[in-house]
Amino acid sequence: MTRRCVGMPERNEREQLSTRGGDRTERNEVDASVPRERRRIQCRAMSQLSPPMAVEVERKFVCDADIQRTLQGIGAVCIGQRQFHDRYFDTPDFDLTLKDVWLRQREGCWELKCPTNACGAEETGGGTPKGASLCTRYKEITDLFEIKVKVREAAPRVSCRGQGAPGAPQGSPSEGDGSWLRELNLVCFAEFTTVRCSFSLAEEGVQIDLDQADFGYSVGEIEVLIPEGEDMGSAVEKIEKTARKLNLTGNQPVQGKMTVYLKLHCPDHYAKLLKAHVINE
Repeated sequence: MTRRCVGMPERNEREQLSTRGGDRTERNEVDASVPRERRRIQCRAMSQLSPPMAVEVERKFVCDADIQRTLQGIGAVCIGQRQFHDRYFDTPDFDLTLKDVWLRQREGCWELKCPTNACGAEETGGGTPKGASLCTRYKEITDLFEIKVKVREAAPRVSCRGQGAPGAPQGSPSEGDGSWLRELNLVCFAEFTTVRCSFSLAEEGVQIDLDQADFGYSVGEIEVLIPEGEDMGSAVEKIEKTARKLNLTGNQPVQGKMTVYLKLHCPDHYAKLLKAHVINE
């Protein structure tokens, strides 16, 4: 059976996405569109696919009209297309994102992305790879207990409002319990839907994602996921090797979906992140 994989949605599909993206009606703290038990199973499966604390090394790129043909030409295999809804949370004062810490709920499953200071000595070999400045490096935490610990560390002013010692998670709420969000004064500041088509280069251990967001932005991502503590220099080299195969040019980072979303819909938040040098123009 041939797997159908379309990198960018057709026009009518984009219009449907745009309509959904424009409808910003108030939602519950936890997405109720996915039954709770099913959501628990999905989140448990996602946690088992990657280490509780992995590092995502990624380079974004601008997709051209021939990207799928190019991917097939270098031996990339389409591994599927899916649609998902993301919701991002922070305090009203942006305690998390101003530290480049991003709390996300994707289809009911929680993930925290925080920066790693890996550079220099950790990227061993022949020195820092040429394209290292074009790659981002984030720790990815999917265990809810660890996520709450890290959120309290990143927002100590807020954590002191809760009961118990600062830095200690309060209870053990399930994925469907939003009490910890209220306790830490976390609110949703952004949400959007993405259609993603993914390709794999098995021999390189690289995944390429082609994303179309419902607010009209498309971007490609070359990603390598490694366990925390492993050499990130080799991951950057794999990404750069793939970028050369795709004939990617330019020496400036490409903006991600969140940066473009904030610029369009949350200009004050965007300006604060620019001033804090968390994001770039």
